[in-house]
Amino acid sequence: MQCDILADDRSHVFRSWSAQKGLSPLIVAGGSGSWFWDDKGRRYLDFCSQRVNLNLGHQHPRLVSAIREQAESMVTLSQIHATAPRSEAARLIAERTPGDLHKIFFTNSGTDAVEHAVRMARLHTGRHKVFTMHRSYHGSTGGSIVLTGDPRRWDSEPGMPGVVRFLGPYLYRTSFHATSDAEECERALAHLEELLMYECPSRVAAILLEPIVGSNGVLVPPGGYLEGVRKICDRHGIVMICDEVMSGFGRCGEWFAVNKWGVVPDLITFAKGVNSGYIPLGGIAISREIAETFADRPFPGGGTYFGHPLACATAVASIKAFEEESILDRVRRLGSDIFGPGLKALAKNHPSIGEIRGTGCFWALELVKNRQTREMLVPFNASGSDATPMKELEKACRERGLWVLTVGNRLHVCPPLIISDEDAQLGLSILNEALSVTDRYVT
Repeated sequence: MQCDILADDRSHVFRSWSAQKGLSPLIVAGGSGSWFWDDKGRRYLDFCSQRVNLNLGHQHPRLVSAIREQAESMVTLSQIHATAPRSEAARLIAERTPGDLHKIFFTNSGTDAVEHAVRMARLHTGRHKVFTMHRSYHGSTGGSIVLTGDPRRWDSEPGMPGVVRFLGPYLYRTSFHATSDAEECERALAHLEELLMYECPSRVAAILLEPIVGSNGVLVPPGGYLEGVRKICDRHGIVMICDEVMSGFGRCGEWFAVNKWGVVPDLITFAKGVNSGYIPLGGIAISREIAETFADRPFPGGGTYFGHPLACATAVASIKAFEEESILDRVRRLGSDIFGPGLKALAKNHPSIGEIRGTGCFWALELVKNRQTREMLVPFNASGSDATPMKELEKACRERGLWVLTVGNRLHVCPPLIISDEDAQLGLSILNEALSVTDRYVT
């Protein structure tokens, strides 16, 4: 039976973001909490929440029960009808968004949410240009992949017109010759203003950004940056869209990362942590002003399965579990007491760590060959033999029972938010052993 699983997978499953030849996926038999195990019983501590989506961990009993109970009463229903799980999920999410984002448009995923949010912004403003960051990821569908600012976009070009990219703050590899967070913030905002001037701000519908950049490095913006973008949008009548697909729903110790800076966007896209991906669900939180645009004018968007009752019932259960288990407080404490100090201690032990960045349960270790020159451990967009050091690090972690996510020259630490203190410390101790692999490449 085990051989059949792998044989059928290799014969018939076509995987995303992969060259298909030579793949040998792990056969996973089950999971619980922060752990999962393969068909041979080998256990792995999930230090990346699969794809940074499993915020409440594997097989959370409340979420599993919600799916079972909803399936017994109503499995699916068209969006044209009202149903309890969809209505309650929308209310619970709206009550936790900042400002007046009181309407919720449900989708199947984050990429769907981004596509529809940009459509809303364009229709609301009557403009077509969209500003989006380099070092960003917004999804893989036709429009969202073009809005993405990393190499995953390249093979999909040319694509949707009207996209203009700008550089966000990143002090460790500053493009603005800054020497402090304050300088980086000021110069990054000036750069954005200058590009807007060249592109004519009255033609720009939206500025789309991740409040904390996710898969491109867990880049936490300096204080004042998001506030500055909000002021720029207000001055020019531009819609501010915050992509919280990865950073939202507790990952940073807040319902939404923007809450850390008291910023209220016009649209927030979400997915992943809204129900930990137990049933596919994404969505957009919409401001009153933008919602009013479509009060008497149909919004031209949707999907057969958007707002699926099973998915929404799971979101309701997830939000209630967050409240009853004090997840946000727990994430803040994990970040301040365990991951922050623990990762900084690793940096003292390992010369291949150039910088530690993050908050809550959302961290990245930037790995380098030389701390003085900050040369990346592997080149930008490395593949093949160029990526060997990072592949060796992944292997060293997995041999020790730790499942990690690496992107470029970075190791991401994004465990389930329900991880125990003991398991968090265990993961850090395994990293301490595994990072000796990358230290060998330090010059």
